[in-house]
Amino acid sequence: MAEEEVAARTEKVIRIQRVFINLLDSYSSGNIGKFLSNCVVGASLEEITEEEEEEDESKSAVLDTSSSRLKEGTFQIVGTLSPGKPEPAFALETYSDISREELLIRLLECDVIIYNITENPKQVEEALWAVSALNEEVNHFEKRKLFILVSTVMTWARSKPLDPDDSDIPFTEEDYRRRKHHPNFLDHINAEKMVLKFGKNIKKFVTYVVAAGLQYGAEGGILHFFFKLAWLGEVPALPVFGDGSNVIPAIHVLDLAGVIQNIIDHVPKVHYLVAVDESVQTLEDLVKCISKHTGPGKIQKVLKENAFLTKELTQNSIDHLLVNLRMEALFVKENFNIRWVSQSGFAENINGILKEYKQSRRLLPIKICILGPPAVGKSSIAEVLTKYYKLHHIKLKDVISEAIAKLEAIVAPKYAREEEDEGEDEEEEDSVEEAQELLDGIKESMEQNAGRLEDQYVIRFVKEKLRSMPCRNQGYILDGFPKTYDQAKDLFIQFVCALDASDEFLKFRVMNLPESVVAGTHYSQDQFLRALSNYRDINTEDETVFNYFDELEIHPLHIDVGKLEDAQNRLAIKQLIKEIGEPRNYGLSEEEKAEEERRVAEERMAREATEEANREHKEAMETAEKIARWEEWNKRLEEVKREETEFLEAQSAPLRNYLMTYVMPTLMQGLNECCKIRPEDPVDFLAEYLFKNNPATQ
Repeated sequence: MAEEEVAARTEKVIRIQRVFINLLDSYSSGNIGKFLSNCVVGASLEEITEEEEEEDESKSAVLDTSSSRLKEGTFQIVGTLSPGKPEPAFALETYSDISREELLIRLLECDVIIYNITENPKQVEEALWAVSALNEEVNHFEKRKLFILVSTVMTWARSKPLDPDDSDIPFTEEDYRRRKHHPNFLDHINAEKMVLKFGKNIKKFVTYVVAAGLQYGAEGGILHFFFKLAWLGEVPALPVFGDGSNVIPAIHVLDLAGVIQNIIDHVPKVHYLVAVDESVQTLEDLVKCISKHTGPGKIQKVLKENAFLTKELTQNSIDHLLVNLRMEALFVKENFNIRWVSQSGFAENINGILKEYKQSRRLLPIKICILGPPAVGKSSIAEVLTKYYKLHHIKLKDVISEAIAKLEAIVAPKYAREEEDEGEDEEEEDSVEEAQELLDGIKESMEQNAGRLEDQYVIRFVKEKLRSMPCRNQGYILDGFPKTYDQAKDLFIQFVCALDASDEFLKFRVMNLPESVVAGTHYSQDQFLRALSNYRDINTEDETVFNYFDELEIHPLHIDVGKLEDAQNRLAIKQLIKEIGEPRNYGLSEEEKAEEERRVAEERMAREATEEANREHKEAMETAEKIARWEEWNKRLEEVKREETEFLEAQSAPLRNYLMTYVMPTLMQGLNECCKIRPEDPVDFLAEYLFKNNPATQ
């Protein structure tokens, strides 16, 4: 048993493979790396059973990277990153801003080197350097290394048809020597040829080229442009560049990763492979499918040149969208064991693709309803949340008006069509009759209920609105609806906000509203009091709308706006945002980012200007204080000097009088005599003179 365990561990160590992939932060390389990090080495050598296929179909195509490091025997993923990009969770090591010499050392540590040149043309040069540098080191290889160049079908874009009379015959791997590249992909085809050349007749260095179709799935790839345009719902139709009849070879990015997994495990003798799914779909098919399932449902054909005016699309992306090429991955289909995510193509698997796209992009709708008595601030709070979360503000009055307008639009053209075309479609006739019948029912209901619409119509219109594509994509905020238990049934809500305040507070708020705000609303005194009373009555019954949501474990967030003492409802909004969480959309657009940056810059400049003004004011105040203190000190110094002078003068007056009276007369006479005689010893002479002529002794 011990020997068997040792043998098993040894086999496991041998089977561990270190895989290098360039630019792990990019869409294609990132998903390939994530996929391989979840694959056990050699797994594709085993046949896939029917049970495993069913299990794979039930799973989401979006991989869970949180557990990828826990699996034993999976591929160890290392690779480069663009500067400043975060390290993906599935990567064992990443390298950024390293020299070619250091990169070569890292490549030599790997068993498989994958260079993906489908997204970034600048990587072609690095891929050529890598394969050349590895080829020079081949004699030092301890074991076999695989080099896989993930290229693009654009190197086939200008290939002549296999049969001039039948352009529908697809190209396969066997025709790779006949391929003609698109003018913008000269570097790519040269790289393909160089990679294949280096792998010839060398057992320790095996090279492969994979020509991949347009990649879709996960975050969307090139088709992200159309997904985003459709999801935002800002255009009436999605654009199709040109006539849209061009056939685009395509493959799900995880299926491309599956092809690469099989190459690593099988090490096939064929070194040039085509990676495309089995569909034959045109650009129009792809865009129409996206528009139908997540957008307005319409497409509009525009000039090809319009694609170049779209800043979201690169030249590389445009070339892939406009290619017209039929290809078949014959070798892959016949020889590899791939757990296909989208073998039958984009349109056939759109639901799964759309689901993983939304999960990858975190595009999850937020569904909120804000309830409360009249004048409590439902609409103002809803407007702020609508802008913050980019949701649709659903007001009951607008929903009803919009629904009636749509019905009238369906019914209105009927008479004109009867005159022009008697053979109109039966379905259209049925829809017109149904719309007319519904309009008649609405009219009758409003006449019988003093202008109010019965619940059956209200609920129907609201549900239709909530089922619309924009609401399904982004989500919505129901403003003041549902009001009753019955109205709440069958509504899917995630967050319920229950605003409230005392009647006195609400009455005071309405009384202080400007006349311009009150005009045309139900905030006139009688209407407001009636609406408030009605709200209180409804919410004292046994079955209230709040009871309904409590039963569903959707517990309302109760906020008493009267106690918050915040006229702008900022505190209530802050509390709601904390409860709901971060926005679940694409984030800010480029224009919004620029506007936000401009706003932040203006705020920073204003703040800096205020700080500078405060600093200058402080310095001016300090300088003024210093000058004032200096002047005060000088003033006091002068005063002290004057006082000292006066004191000294006062003290010296008696002494001066004494000297002038008794000393100075005799002294001056002695000095005069000394000057006249000029004795040899004047001091002795002066002393003798003063002694002789002292008035006191005479």
